Amino acid sequence: MDSAVVKNAADRWSVDPVWSKIREAAQAAAAAEPVLAGMLHATILSQSRFEGALSYHLARLVGTTEVPAALIRQIFDEAFNADPAIGLAARADIVAVAERDPACTSHLDPLLWFKGYHALQTYRAGHWLWKQGRRALAHYLQSRASSLFALDIHPGAVIGKGLFLDHGTGIVIGETAVVEDGVSMLHGVTLGGTGKERGDRHPKVRHGVLLGAGAKVLGNIEIGACAKIAAGSVVLEAVPAGCTAAGVPARIIGCVDVPEPALEMDQRI
Repeated sequence: MDSAVVKNAADRWSVDPVWSKIREAAQAAAAAEPVLAGMLHATILSQSRFEGALSYHLARLVGTTEVPAALIRQIFDEAFNADPAIGLAARADIVAVAERDPACTSHLDPLLWFKGYHALQTYRAGHWLWKQGRRALAHYLQSRASSLFALDIHPGAVIGKGLFLDHGTGIVIGETAVVEDGVSMLHGVTLGGTGKERGDRHPKVRHGVLLGAGAKVLGNIEIGACAKIAAGSVVLEAVPAGCTAAGVPARIIGCVDVPEPALEMDQRI
């Protein structure tokens, strides 16, 4: 390969530290596990940028016989190219997983193996489609993600960046839910409504919140910034910023003792 091409590629990677770390981990994994080398080359090492790797991998997972991966990849690429903020959010989500999940060994892990991450990035493309009025295709991606990854995130929800969906199984996020930056939630979390009402009916979760495993937050209520919701709680009333709520139904039991519970991932109350 021409040395100038190699240098230009290296320059691009150097200004994208997340992509650089993913490539380094992929090279190491390919050397350590030759059986994965072909997959790692196709998914990571042959791609020129992070967005290309993400669209290739997600399309390979989401595609079907009737709607093949090649067509799905075109949709992901269209969304990523039209809205660069999607790629930035996807990078922030990888960093969040790497920093908060002790099971994550490298920046490569979320991209290839973690279904909470896969479902969240599929949602991001679906949300872009939703805003373009392409709702049938947005619902298709929602349905495929729900079937494949066991998370159901409505494409109409508004979700920030730097999220960590730990394990992910059973997470449900409704149409009018809002989840701000830096939130962490564990498996079984529901951000749902309280019945068959229409309109704005789902929770608003502010930045830095930690939602414990199996927590149910129901209705158009606000969970204030940097609050903590204990595992198994059913929250029907607003929770002030910086407070801890627990129980069925949940009640305020005190204040958090760290600036951002989502970063600490401490489930104790």
